[in-house]
Amino acid sequence: MLGASGTLALAFAAGSLSAGRAGAAERFTDDPFTLGVASGDPWPDGFVLWTRLAPHPLAPDGTGGMPPHAVTVLWEVAEDERFRRVVRRGRTKAVAELAHSVHVELTGLHSGRQYYYRFSAGGVISPVGRTRTAPSPHSRPKELNFAFVSCQAWFEGFYTAYRHLAQEDIDLILHLGDYIYENPIDAMGGVRQVPVAAELRPEPMDLTQYRNRHALHRFDQDLIAAHQAHPFAVVWDDHEVEDNWAGDHSKLDNEPDQDPAVFRQRAAAAFQAYYEHLPLRLPNKPRGFEARLYRKLSYGRMASFHILDTRLFRDDQPCGDGTKSGCDERLDPDRSILGAEQESWLYNSLGRSGTTWNFIPQQIPMNQVDTDPGPGQSFVMDFWDGYAASRQRLFDQIAARNVSNPVVLTGDMHRHLAANLKRNFDDPDSPTVGVEFVGTSISTKMDGMDLDPSGASLLAANSHIEFTNYQRGYVRCTATRESCRADFKVLPYVTRPGAPVSTRISYLTEAGRPGLQRA
Repeated sequence: MLGASGTLALAFAAGSLSAGRAGAAERFTDDPFTLGVASGDPWPDGFVLWTRLAPHPLAPDGTGGMPPHAVTVLWEVAEDERFRRVVRRGRTKAVAELAHSVHVELTGLHSGRQYYYRFSAGGVISPVGRTRTAPSPHSRPKELNFAFVSCQAWFEGFYTAYRHLAQEDIDLILHLGDYIYENPIDAMGGVRQVPVAAELRPEPMDLTQYRNRHALHRFDQDLIAAHQAHPFAVVWDDHEVEDNWAGDHSKLDNEPDQDPAVFRQRAAAAFQAYYEHLPLRLPNKPRGFEARLYRKLSYGRMASFHILDTRLFRDDQPCGDGTKSGCDERLDPDRSILGAEQESWLYNSLGRSGTTWNFIPQQIPMNQVDTDPGPGQSFVMDFWDGYAASRQRLFDQIAARNVSNPVVLTGDMHRHLAANLKRNFDDPDSPTVGVEFVGTSISTKMDGMDLDPSGASLLAANSHIEFTNYQRGYVRCTATRESCRADFKVLPYVTRPGAPVSTRISYLTEAGRPGLQRA
């Protein structure tokens, strides 16, 4: 089987959301909540709730087995898992135009509080989800616990890390990109070794195909469990559309000169499917090729999360992309990885945060990553190294605006990595402006190893990189008023299910003292 419905077993007694009241006009004989429930983007007084009605989530036509008309969905939020203290309830429409997905934005709730939620449609009640609001804006929490993840190629590994994440005591999970992979899939689903229908295997190009690719990745009991247990804040990277896309520039090997208008149409379909399958707020709903996922989340006076999109607004990669030496174009001061509008937003957001910690969740390595362990230098043009002036502007703004305790959180590399961020990476004595924690993949690149040859080269060539590991897993962070600690979690294997999880190493950075220390 390709998956199951929700797995967080939160039983509830008979409550006010009865199956008999829900959607009398539409009756389901099969469970419409096969893709589970989710919550996201916590604010001090609310969050967004998500589900998608899909009794047959892998239906070839991308409908999830739903009719072409709207269906009424009821929802409830309670202070207890048995729904004896319901605080909000309502109804909404799941429409075919959005694949019968539901995004309910709630406000007016108590800050810093745990809540439970559920949906009902067509005589069926969903699994119960658990979420929480952020602390009030002026509060001073003693501690903030969160995790960040990225890169989950369904066909390259099992999502066991999410099973462990579902059991963590954390306030938030940040997903930093590559929620799906667009690569062609073989008939037996790679390492999963389950039959995959022919229509699900090709690289997606249109809305139906992207919907099915999301449903395939989403139809996993461990991923469903993590979404059910914790709120997420999500942002895309490249594989949600196409490997290494940049703005409206396609990177298809067989179509290197693809008309940008053709690529924009493909990307618009990918953007819509992404929104349909994740707990995003209405301002993040795409309008064709236009979308804005960069945004800020705050947790009292403890922390601000300045979430970036390093794909949609960037200039094309310099020097033809790839890994290059001697590329002067990457130093061009007019080039940007964020675009002018997002750059301005980020500088203002950082300067006005007023919080102890300023986390910058984003997609690709910000620290300098020299891949040549010899006397020369070679850089990946898709990283911030390909946009060196953009990085320098950010570091200059952090210094000029006296931004407190910047910590960059990164995905993409399929490896754990801890690095100091230097004003001048070529000078080891240059001031450290912050730290970067890079998290490995959930499943991409399969099992991996502790220290691979590429990792050894990175350590030899970059004195500011203090640690790397090439196993799969996630990063769990604990922020207090004194320090931020990152626990690099690893799994010994993902090519079969059931792996244990352990902490490979922990680093911390102290408030007011930028730089890495072993915890």
